Amino acid sequence: MSETVINVNHVSKLYKIYNDPMDRLKESLLKKGEQKLHSDYYALSDLDFSVDKGEIVGIVGKNGSGKSTILKILTGVLNPSKGNVELKGKVAALLELGAGFNSEYLRMKNIYLHANMMRESKEDIEKKIPEILEFADIGDYINQPVKTYSSGMFVRLAFAVAINVDPDILIVDEALSVGDARFQLKCMEKFSEFVKAGKTILFVTHDINAVKRFCNRAIWLNQGKLIMDGNTNEVTDRYMDFLKSDLSIDDYINHCKEDDDKKESQIAQLSKTVEVEKIEIAEIMDFKIYDELGREIDNINHGKNVRVRILYAVNDVSIKNPAVGVAIRRIDNEYICGLNTKLDGYEIPWNKGINEIWLEYKDFNLVGGEYYFDAAILDKTTMVYIDYKAKVKSFFVNMDYVAEGVVALNHGWNNN
Repeated sequence: MSETVINVNHVSKLYKIYNDPMDRLKESLLKKGEQKLHSDYYALSDLDFSVDKGEIVGIVGKNGSGKSTILKILTGVLNPSKGNVELKGKVAALLELGAGFNSEYLRMKNIYLHANMMRESKEDIEKKIPEILEFADIGDYINQPVKTYSSGMFVRLAFAVAINVDPDILIVDEALSVGDARFQLKCMEKFSEFVKAGKTILFVTHDINAVKRFCNRAIWLNQGKLIMDGNTNEVTDRYMDFLKSDLSIDDYINHCKEDDDKKESQIAQLSKTVEVEKIEIAEIMDFKIYDELGREIDNINHGKNVRVRILYAVNDVSIKNPAVGVAIRRIDNEYICGLNTKLDGYEIPWNKGINEIWLEYKDFNLVGGEYYFDAAILDKTTMVYIDYKAKVKSFFVNMDYVAEGVVALNHGWNNN
């Protein structure tokens, strides 16, 4: 049974925005029911999620989406306007630079102050002082007031304290991206140790690759609302598609819902109409191409990401370790590229009925012209075709005249 260590229960954070500072005073003198002099701004709106022990959760979203606000509420820096949070275990947090430090204090007093915020006793923290100072490595500034520290020194000291109190939950808000390269390497090494140790980590960053590398789950926030919570790759890919789309969040969500409903209806329709028992082993039923926004296309724009979706029906589930292969051929039948799931070490779904698999091409770089896909279901050796669909889908590549041949390789020029 998984153990829940973070509970965010319908949390909202409301700020009152006044156009004139005097309006705050005037409003305090108004009688109940009279016109308010402020506008409401919800940094968070009815946020509700939980995190289990050992999960590494990345929180993504544009600036102003509420990422830092929820972390500050979780660490007690802010109080929610509505709802509540529950934490189980020792929490260490790396928030904005200087959080938990008094700029007038010397280094040692700040270490005690910061550790006390994490509910660490003075006696316990004294035992860890050598490790903290060694990790922080701020040289001659050790005995100087914190107000003399650079931003990098702030992070060094804060990170050194946070990781040496041996927390159950680590909350990180962009702090790993500050400091010189050597210190970042040091931080990432320690961060990786926490991951391997099964610590619970909440990780806010604009580095989507870092989220994909470390996190087993992602949460996408926008304007204080939870948009998506789930598989890291799916959430981050949707988020990046949204950024590229130039659509409002509501229009993007409606677009995705319509697209998902359409795809689900295709599976449902095939499930109703395909007589699986009449298929010998398995058969490819549908092959479609989609752009970055999930729109079905026949023309591919050179250099864009492209996804193909294959639906196949399975009757004989006793086949072990089958594979799916996809090949691209030019209109003159020239063989361009062949891929299969065995080569990539990917285990395909193999359930009786309709199954689905996706293949994504990054920066599709074939030169302009007409091509077609072949698709196949193969045995575990990839030597036997269980089903083969030649010219299952034709497509055209749109490209400006920037290269000749078959493929425009990524490249650059210089005079060195």
